[in-house]
Amino acid sequence: MANPIRPAVIDHIVLRVVDIEAMTLFYVDVLGCTPEREVKEIGLFQFRVGSSLIDLVPVTGKLGAGGGEAPDPNARNLDHFCLTLKEFDEAKIREHLTRHGVEASPAGNRYGATGFGTSIYIRDPEGNGIELKA
Repeated sequence: MANPIRPAVIDHIVLRVVDIEAMTLFYVDVLGCTPEREVKEIGLFQFRVGSSLIDLVPVTGKLGAGGGEAPDPNARNLDHFCLTLKEFDEAKIREHLTRHGVEASPAGNRYGATGFGTSIYIRDPEGNGIELKA
């Protein structure tokens, strides 16, 4: 019998966060995500990334508190997630990241859902790994 579950795309990822203001600035100003929706009563902040969403939930909010204590910077539960960029001009990307005080790894040719492509790794203000890929 064929498996009836056939994933097509990642709909959203949820990150539990300590400092919602710093994280919002990072995801909007540094990564260019668009604020989509806020449900403050439950502590949900959603940001549009192409056809997907990144949800931020403060650990002190209704949703975030359900996950226990704040994530430990030395024992993360997320290695990284990858964002495919519409354009990948490494020099311009690095200049932008430097302007925002964000360090980036050396570029490499890495494999992902769309095949091989140049990518770099960065971290958000709370240490979550993000791969930016051509």
